[in-house]
Amino acid sequence: MSLYTRRWFVACGGAAAMAARPMLSLSASVPIGLQLYTVGDELQKDVTGTLKKLRAIGYARVESSGFAGLGAREFRVRLDQVGLTCLSAHMPLGDGDLGHLFDDAHAVGAHYVVSSAQLPKRQEGQEATVEDYAMLAERLNEIGRQAKKAGLQYAYHNHNFEFKKLQGGQSGYDILLTKTDPEAVAFELDCGWAVSAGVNPADYFVRNPGRFRMLHVKDFVATPAPIYSLAKDQRPQGTELGRGHIDYKPILAAAAKAGIKDYYIEQEPPFISMTAMEAVGVDYRYLRAI
Repeated sequence: MSLYTRRWFVACGGAAAMAARPMLSLSASVPIGLQLYTVGDELQKDVTGTLKKLRAIGYARVESSGFAGLGAREFRVRLDQVGLTCLSAHMPLGDGDLGHLFDDAHAVGAHYVVSSAQLPKRQEGQEATVEDYAMLAERLNEIGRQAKKAGLQYAYHNHNFEFKKLQGGQSGYDILLTKTDPEAVAFELDCGWAVSAGVNPADYFVRNPGRFRMLHVKDFVATPAPIYSLAKDQRPQGTELGRGHIDYKPILAAAAKAGIKDYYIEQEPPFISMTAMEAVGVDYRYLRAI
């Protein structure tokens, strides 16, 4: 068995191994959230109706990814109408004054403001460098300091490419963890993307206590080797929780031990065998059951 295969088995498990273990119940006191990117098309067509369906499935909270064409205050009204809370908001936190984005975050009731990598664009075939990630870390520190002043907490959300080893053996993600201020920058670990890159999320919880506040929980169809690309023809195929290859039981057990309490389901499109709304029902029931 190759080193990669061994690590993959430990981090992900397999369908047979999952079937052999008894099902455990995630405490009903643990709220399960949804990253609204998953149902973005549905929201654009019917904001209130879509939010009502999510609440009926059992979701207690959501994480925003834009406001479906509405202002932040109006979006908050729709959330309140159906009994959903939004404690985390994904936002385009680039350069310049972020005050208007922070105002929107407060308007929807968020505590966390979240963004992903803002690495410099390079020519085709050129990859990010250690220096690129060091500069990104400084930018994240500045965003985090501004968020603190606004009464918010900044968190960084990963994809798969940050885990690729760079010159010197470190990954971009490790550089971000090392060079960011723990008071200013928290992390939202997307477990699906991490596992797709061949790493075990539980290892990060152990090595970096207190840095992780939230998780994205998603599944992918298995691939023969780690994938570090988001290119359409290279990225792994998303699927419903429990129908891919990621075993979340040890991941969630480690997360609970690390004190992580915020879980957001997210499924990557395209949706193959069912609609997005049907898929998030499958996802919710799977996560609640384990």
